[in-house]
Amino acid sequence: MRRVLVAGGAGYIGSHTVKELLRSGFEPVVFDNLSSGHREAAGRAEFILGDLNNEDEIAAAFKGGGFSAVLHFASLIQVGESYLNPRKYYRHNLVTSLNLLAGAIESGVRDFIFSSSAAVYGMPRETPIREDHPLEPINPYGWTKLMVEQILQDYDRAYGLKFVSLRYFNAAGADPEGALGERHDPETHLIPNVLRAAAGNGPILRVFGTDFPTSDGTAVRDYIHVTDLASAHVLALQHLQGGGTSEIINLGSNRGYSVREIIAAAEAATGRSIPREEKPRREGDPPVLLASKERAERVLGWTLRYSELETILKTAWAWHLREP
Repeated sequence: MRRVLVAGGAGYIGSHTVKELLRSGFEPVVFDNLSSGHREAAGRAEFILGDLNNEDEIAAAFKGGGFSAVLHFASLIQVGESYLNPRKYYRHNLVTSLNLLAGAIESGVRDFIFSSSAAVYGMPRETPIREDHPLEPINPYGWTKLMVEQILQDYDRAYGLKFVSLRYFNAAGADPEGALGERHDPETHLIPNVLRAAAGNGPILRVFGTDFPTSDGTAVRDYIHVTDLASAHVLALQHLQGGGTSEIINLGSNRGYSVREIIAAAEAATGRSIPREEKPRREGDPPVLLASKERAERVLGWTLRYSELETILKTAWAWHLREP
């Protein structure tokens, strides 16, 4: 029962998880259309070039696959784009998830790991955010993640499909061994954009909002190293395959850093000055987003190994210096 299908396994978080699955004795098979992923990121895992919009390609992947579980990372992730083109996000993120779930159920798979997001919470009423916080997404991207979570709960009840939905806060950093890193186009995440500005191979850094009610006026976020994030997926898979119940679990560090703190730490880590310009707040940006990690620790036995800011920046900087 070690063979698992990893949809979107050539992307940032998916590829790091594939590496952790291999390290843990699983046999991951990557299914990816390479629209945003990279073939080499899948490493030595078996690779299937396929699109989740194509039901025939999904059926072919499952036929004879002998998969015991599915891990689903494939989605569109740009919050700003989801405001501008909600049709694209609702169609892609929901239809592809439904197609993948149909393939799983029809082939007898009963364990499913879903890549969700803190965007399901919307504007936080309290921090750190626990999993029972009200669910009030403020953008189409967040709504798509919440809708898939509801589908999973209904499929659990109706078809016995057990799932763990992992709500990410801010994934960052790169493989400590240097083989993998973060490559999005366009890049919308803060830390890679800070480091690209430091390296001189990216645009000037834009700081959105300096009048938040925080210690230095910039937004505070909870950052988690991508390898720690990947390890949580392996633990979630082991939880389900050990007979565990379906769960919805936050993945964060319960510690926050402001944008200005990230910039200062990056300048110290790189020894370079980071050019930047200040811009008004973006619509819908909360001042503070912090995750409670109590449930992840209790249910999964999850511990953080790499999520100190210094380690996140060190591993990401090493990757950016050699980024293709």
